[in-house]
Amino acid sequence: MRIVIVGAGEVGFSVARSLSRNGNDIVLVEENPERAEKAENELDVMVVCGNGSRPHVLEKAGITPRGGVEMLVACSGRDEVNILACWIAKKMGIKRVISRAVGLEFTDTATWSRDLGIDMMLSPERSAAREIENLLEMQNAMYSAELDEKTGIYAFKAEENSVVCGLTLLELRRNYPRLITIIVYIRRGEEGFIPKAGDKLREGDICYSFCYNDQIHEISELYQPIYQSQRAKKLKRVLITGAGKVGSLTARLIQSKVKGLDVRIIDKDREKCRQTAAELPATTVLWGDGADEELLLQEGVDGAGGFVAATESDEVNLILAIQAKQLGAHKSIAVVRRKNYLRLADITPIDAIVSRNEALSSALISAVRYPGHAYAFTLLEQIAAESIQVTIPQGSPAIGIKLKDLPLPTGTLLGFVKREDRDDRLFIPTGESSLEAGDFVMVFASHEAVNAALQVLGVSAL
Repeated sequence: MRIVIVGAGEVGFSVARSLSRNGNDIVLVEENPERAEKAENELDVMVVCGNGSRPHVLEKAGITPRGGVEMLVACSGRDEVNILACWIAKKMGIKRVISRAVGLEFTDTATWSRDLGIDMMLSPERSAAREIENLLEMQNAMYSAELDEKTGIYAFKAEENSVVCGLTLLELRRNYPRLITIIVYIRRGEEGFIPKAGDKLREGDICYSFCYNDQIHEISELYQPIYQSQRAKKLKRVLITGAGKVGSLTARLIQSKVKGLDVRIIDKDREKCRQTAAELPATTVLWGDGADEELLLQEGVDGAGGFVAATESDEVNLILAIQAKQLGAHKSIAVVRRKNYLRLADITPIDAIVSRNEALSSALISAVRYPGHAYAFTLLEQIAAESIQVTIPQGSPAIGIKLKDLPLPTGTLLGFVKREDRDDRLFIPTGESSLEAGDFVMVFASHEAVNAALQVLGVSAL
């Protein structure tokens, strides 16, 4: 697919890199010469230097009635550039246009995008808030993302005394046949790999698993036995520091999902507190310092199910999240902008670190790959080098054969299948499942096995 991306900042760069790796023909438009040069040197894309809202610049990128461009993704840091680029592209006959929205008002309702002819408008704050809300609901998941209303991918850490420790993947499947889960990736220390049926799970392993959402709590208990007793204590209180966009949106989202939840927002800005209190009448808004230990204890941080640090400073958020965890918060989450801070989740007491830009990048990539759906693939992007998405062609030798009988090479797993006759919903395949022509499949394979796996599936090798 030929796709034009406007904006080569952190979000645009990430989207361009991911989509180009999947075989798409990408044209990147960037006004800043340094960013344009970086993209040209580091990405396998065509780069056009110029303002993405100018018709003659977009024309150079192929935005013309016969330019062959099928989609435009506008993700610069300026709403006016994004909106105008989308409007021009639609006038030129581009079938699908997607825009980043910095101003929240553009994504409050579908009216703005519909009236402007934009197929989808996405906000980094809304994407981050959705990820946080999901993490709070799934209390012991290190990372989580719903793929649709029935399925999701979750990362669980195998704790001491976990029943999974010492079991091979095959034994895990045999011991718990009712639980449908596929571990597609294991992070062990600094290394990560696609597991084989005979691999044993160890304490400390972070297991990326596809699961059905209605089984997620039972599956959680396999990794963290203590979770069974904790689950009896429903999420009752969440503390949020920072009354900005992410903090306010998270409060609104989590209270809409968990009835009777006590949410408290703390912020130093008195005027912002007044405004937030008016907008969120069900939320307790406190004017104070989120680093004040006495205030946090007074507001019950030691018994809180969740603590979210969502100020405007990455560094402050990391420190506050560590402090809250040490004071007794069950799950502590820090919000950051810089991608390089994400790895700190492995070496600090913080349970999860959410990046606004990564959440938006993931949402944009999902919108391109899966039109009409709202799948969140933040986790898949973390292990993208080991995953590919393929469509089973007519005449594939894999059609109609049970997966357990397919001669897939060692180090290959199928994570999920999307099939049109299931209303485009996802399902998690088992050994008894078989593939059909047109199935969209997520394949996890080691670099050594990928081409052989694709050959078995009847897909052209990379």
